[in-house]
Amino acid sequence: MKIGIISQWYAPEPIFIAGNLAGELARRGHEVRALTAFPNYPQGRIQPGYRQRWNHQERAAGVNIRRVPIYPSHDNSPLRRVANLGSFAATSLLAAPRFLAGVDVVYAYCPPPTVFAAPFALRVLRGVPVLLHVQDMWPESVSGSDLAPGGLVGSAMDRALHVVMRGVYRASAGIAVISESMAELVIERGADPARVRVVLNWTDETLFRPVPPSDGARAEIGHRGRCTIMFAGNMGPFQRVETAIRAAAANADLVDLVLVGSGTEEADARRLADELGADNIRFVGRRAPEEMSALYAASDFQLVILRDLPALRGTVPSKLQAALACARPVIVSAAGDAATLVTASGVGLAAPAEDWRALAERFAAAAALPSSTRADMGRRAQQMYRDRMSLRVGVDQIEDMLTKMTSARGTV
Repeated sequence: MKIGIISQWYAPEPIFIAGNLAGELARRGHEVRALTAFPNYPQGRIQPGYRQRWNHQERAAGVNIRRVPIYPSHDNSPLRRVANLGSFAATSLLAAPRFLAGVDVVYAYCPPPTVFAAPFALRVLRGVPVLLHVQDMWPESVSGSDLAPGGLVGSAMDRALHVVMRGVYRASAGIAVISESMAELVIERGADPARVRVVLNWTDETLFRPVPPSDGARAEIGHRGRCTIMFAGNMGPFQRVETAIRAAAANADLVDLVLVGSGTEEADARRLADELGADNIRFVGRRAPEEMSALYAASDFQLVILRDLPALRGTVPSKLQAALACARPVIVSAAGDAATLVTASGVGLAAPAEDWRALAERFAAAAALPSSTRADMGRRAQQMYRDRMSLRVGVDQIEDMLTKMTSARGTV
């Protein structure tokens, strides 16, 4: 097949799904062209080694890549974020007809929904079918964030985005979603059930894999010989790490909580830990992705935490796949699919979302588990990842969807 990939984010940015997919499809013998922006995430500035210009093309992992200019921004300004998303919609729309001429099918990584501008044009102008890969639900991902305006403006924006997303779902020839609950939501909002398929995300397998625990990594996170629970990732409004801070403070004599990463709620989390006098909580800041497997190995459990919002019940955070790929058992504080996956497969413990007392009980239960039980959980975690979430399994499913869509178009 001749496959077009459209994603605002692409390697070397740390949002890796589209790039991994493109490279694996090329390795399997398909002709793959990727249309993306100049890399600027998460810093909000163009990465070193790149200079924005119109006719930039490169080749990597067997994929022809076209990068188009973008307004780089990832701060808390709503206007600048709109400019960021809108600029890619405009430049990708201009570049797509020529760069993706002759493709049999287009894969679009969503969010943001503005990425659908170019695929929709190809569908209307040339009848190219589009596979939409939905990672989280809009408009909830906007309305539940700090960027959303309030009052009448916020309500109007919410209604408008609902209309937009309903149109996007209906215009897609296929929709891949990351959980059963998300499948139910997109169908409820206009998607044809026959076109929707659950494809669990994979992790970046070049970075996240089992490694032996090292003294250096243990020292890095301050491991002191007792149950160590690690939260690694963004500390933002959808995580609400306050829940974990309170749960850890209630178990100051049993567990240590290590937070790796940063985000808009880090300062509040630090203040809360100080107010509670919790000396068993450590913030170690951001770390390079290349360091994370070793840090995971130095922990006993990885923590996945989400707020109790309806739109998040279908979310399976990428940190879950990373933990499982590293053979780490997990503790989940969330409602919906992430907690169901963990409890059903026996790879960890689960607590209701935003219930710090229940999470404190799980922390205590984790500390009481013998090392042999934790090791069994870790082995099951790695096996679950290989069987249900790996790059090979995910690309098998995406490739099957693309093949069927192309066959239905009559080009195979």
